[in-house]
Amino acid sequence: METISTAPARKGVPEHENFRYYLSYARSLLFTNPLIYFFTAFLATGSLIGSLFDSRGRWQHACTRAWAWLILKISRIKVHVEGLERVRPGETAIFCSNHPSAMDIPILFATLPGQFRFLAKRELFMLPFLGWHLRRSGHIAVDRARPHQAMKSFDQAAAKVREGCSVVLFPEGSRSRTGELLPFKSGTFYLAIRAGVPLIPITLNGTRYVHKPDTYHVRSGLTEVIMHPPIATDNLTTEDVDALSACVRERILSRYVSPEQPRSADNGSVSERTRTRRRSRLKK
Repeated sequence: METISTAPARKGVPEHENFRYYLSYARSLLFTNPLIYFFTAFLATGSLIGSLFDSRGRWQHACTRAWAWLILKISRIKVHVEGLERVRPGETAIFCSNHPSAMDIPILFATLPGQFRFLAKRELFMLPFLGWHLRRSGHIAVDRARPHQAMKSFDQAAAKVREGCSVVLFPEGSRSRTGELLPFKSGTFYLAIRAGVPLIPITLNGTRYVHKPDTYHVRSGLTEVIMHPPIATDNLTTEDVDALSACVRERILSRYVSPEQPRSADNGSVSERTRTRRRSRLKK
């Protein structure tokens, strides 16, 4: 996908004291957010109507992709994707990603190929339009406050995966408010082993910059989706949950960069800039 240059705040000036920051925030409140709410309601309604005639979920998934594309377009968020060739056409997989921002969901819907379903916290299923769409589309609710019910949800997801439907989940369980990777929940890897399909770790960079958690500020910028090599799970048992969790965490962190740093097309890809800085530190 194409990229867009996003200038950082002037050196020595806190971002919240920068005029461009307030201008961006005003644009978000007056233009971007209202359009996001409108498209969410409009396409969720279209998805619900279509679900009456499409039991396989193709129409609902197409509506969600359109929703994701529109959100990225009006927010002026660009996505650089690396490793897409590691997702084999027609192969069922479990995608396991870090979760810095609410913008992660439209970014993944816009970039991942084929049909897939999300494991999402149960609270989202209670929201008007969005929750209705999630239920009718076959996404799976997880009640992490009740471990027994959560494990039942993972068993349902494993059955869905074995039937040929890929699943996307966030092993942290919720968005990170600090930008640091939170501890992983073991249920994610229990699901992967029960399903017996390849697990593909994904590193998301820049999504916390374009939308910081618990704010209404959506701003333009370049984000990055890095798909790591698949990890086979067909020969693993539930005794391997901790080892699998550690392996996935290591791969995600291997390409994870500062969540507050804006991405600029003028400076090349996020990962390349990171490698350059690391080489410079080693030479000192």
